[in-house]
This record gives sequence, structure tokens and C-alpha cells, in this order.
Amino acid sequence: MVLEKVKTLDEIVSLVAKHRRNGDSIVFANGCFDLLHVGHIRYLEAAQQEGDVLVLGLNTDESVQVLKGKHRPFVNERERAEIVASLECVDYVVVFQGTTADRILKKLKPDVHAKGTDYTEATVPERNTVLSYGGKIAIVGDSKNHSTRKLLERIRDGEN
Repeated sequence: MVLEKVKTLDEIVSLVAKHRRNGDSIVFANGCFDLLHVGHIRYLEAAQQEGDVLVLGLNTDESVQVLKGKHRPFVNERERAEIVASLECVDYVVVFQGTTADRILKKLKPDVHAKGTDYTEATVPERNTVLSYGGKIAIVGDSKNHSTRKLLERIRDGEN
């Protein structure tokens, strides 16, 4: 059941079209989600509140290495996709190559592109793409008090 949420981009495009015909608004969020923590959950739950259907773009292993370093990810993309698909707030997951989600955004044209609080509307990498088709950017989630990097530092240092 969980893996049924993980789709190709073409499948997501088709599903989004069906949802739109039903009057649903589409929200897109994206990230690496290497080691899931409470900050990720708060981000995704807040993103889901921005519309009716939440599509989650998940970076491939290769793009995580570019973004986070050669020793990442710790969890491979298939397992990360299964983990985030298990979240009730996530309707669909699509794995994508690249360091930004511009390609997916151009195809899906979601009503809302949700980004975490480590961004401002002006610093969202896909800002111009979203604005070009009339989409909205929403900065959502809790303040950036949680990160995988900080979690790894605490583990390394033996902190509680």
C-alpha cells in the first residue's frame, strides 16, 4: 500500500490532472529526507495544510551527494521514498534527479510550492519557475531548530 504512493513523474502528472478536475488544489514539497526527524514531519504536515493534495519530490541518491556531500545519503532513495510515503500527510512521492525541483514544477504547475523555514520567499531556488506559471510559494514548518546535520553531530558527540 505504501509503495503505491511512489510514482513516476508521468504518473504524477496524470494523477494531478485528475485531482484538478475534481477541484483539488495541489501542493508540492521537496527535499532529501535522509534521516527523518521531527523538523521534516512538521514541514510536511504544514505543507499539506496549504492545499488538498501533497506531492513530495524526493532527491535521488546522486543529487543528495551533490547537495550534502559524498558520504550522504545514509538511506538509499528507494528506502527514503518508502519512509516518506508512509506518512499520512503525503499523498504521492516522486523521486527526481537534480539539485532543484524546477523540472517537476514546470510539468506539474502545483498551486503551492512549499519550502521550509530555512528559506524566505526570495531565496527559494525554484522561485522564478513557480512565479512564471502563477503559483504561490509558502514557507512552512517550524523554525529551523532541527536538521540531519545537527542530529548527526549529536550522535557523533554522544549527546542526548
